[in-house]
Amino acid sequence: MSYDLVIKNGTIVTHDRIFRGDIGIKNGKIMEVSEEILIEGSSDNTIDAAGHHIIPGLIDTHVHFNEPGRTEWEGILSGSKSLAASGVTTFFDMPLNSNPPTVNKSGFVAKQEQAEEKSVIDYRLWGGLVPENVSALEELVQCGVIGFKAFMSPSGIDDFHHSDDVTLFKGMNEIARLNSILAVHAESTVITEQLANQKQQEGKITARDFCESRPIISEMEAVRRILSYAEATGCKLHIVHASSSKVVRLVTEAKRRGVDVTVETCPHYLSLTVDDITELGPIAKCCPPLRDQEEVEELWISLANGEIDVIGSDHSPAPPSMKTMTDGNIFKAWGGISGAQSTLSILLEEGYWKRNIPLQKIVEITSTNPAKRFGLYPSKGTISAGADADFSIVNLHENFQLKKEDLFYRHPHSPYIGKSFRGKNVMALVKGTIVFKDGEIIPKEKVKTN
Repeated sequence: MSYDLVIKNGTIVTHDRIFRGDIGIKNGKIMEVSEEILIEGSSDNTIDAAGHHIIPGLIDTHVHFNEPGRTEWEGILSGSKSLAASGVTTFFDMPLNSNPPTVNKSGFVAKQEQAEEKSVIDYRLWGGLVPENVSALEELVQCGVIGFKAFMSPSGIDDFHHSDDVTLFKGMNEIARLNSILAVHAESTVITEQLANQKQQEGKITARDFCESRPIISEMEAVRRILSYAEATGCKLHIVHASSSKVVRLVTEAKRRGVDVTVETCPHYLSLTVDDITELGPIAKCCPPLRDQEEVEELWISLANGEIDVIGSDHSPAPPSMKTMTDGNIFKAWGGISGAQSTLSILLEEGYWKRNIPLQKIVEITSTNPAKRFGLYPSKGTISAGADADFSIVNLHENFQLKKEDLFYRHPHSPYIGKSFRGKNVMALVKGTIVFKDGEIIPKEKVKTN
């Protein structure tokens, strides 16, 4: 067979094996994976991946690209470029921060038009569940949303309200009927608001004060509550950005009871601590907040034990003016970490090299599991005949220090600047087209998305 592209001599990594082989690609799809593919004639359509590992393109299930409406925070073009640089080939954009938010058909269409025009990689869009739109969930499913996102505590965005218990229960009944899935930001409004008010009234406004105002028990209370609603309604549930293994254990226990639930954590909870937000300030502020080193290590144990299903970056950028402290009060700064470009680097450095996490496990939680959970498998999440030709080609042994000028974000700030890493994405392909190579975006042609 004649191929559009052949990747030769690479070490191929899937969720269940590692092997040497070649990959033949035609019309954006993998047509053959074998020990050797013989090339006739010119080798112009060949990539020699000798000495490199080929993994399925990462799927980032959790980004905030804010377009349309708040492109000055981050845009789809700059955001998708940063993902391509990290070996991500598909992203799921969250429904808030953009204006209008993705809470009805018109909001979906507005964002889809921007994504189709500007994204350099593949994408899907989340719909929102808010108190005003339970009746609009069906039309969003018909539009093609990957699922729905709800906040159990204030989102920080005025036009995306958090869901009270009645909204959650009614919405979950409807989402179950539609055979979709609900992703939830699970923190207790009562606990976080009361503690935050108390801290500030007492003049306690440091980074550690902020972290203490959003304790792990706040996540646990909200997760217990939403799990009970999932049991009662039969709604598929996805807990996002769990900051502690204590939260993960609640999900594991629910799975044993038969609840259809998965849990996601983020690279920052696996690599940063309260000490980092104390040192770096609002650049490292997020919700739920960073925890102590002991919690970081416990979270890695949960990951190694297979209790964490998905890694999402929760890339939540903002202009520098919003990441500064007013009167030294960190509570007033925007909470969100810019980290979409560093997911793979963190998992390789902190996971593979420092904690002996197998490459297969990294592939599983960044690609295969998200593809399976959100209905994209086997088109995505694997390297096998028939799948989309989405890859990250990785040099496991390349050492580098992240520099500000390396970032593709609209605002190049990140808590990872200056940190050293081993293992680097050197090339990313989406449906057989090279979109990133050796530090540069390759805009040769528009990749057909969706």
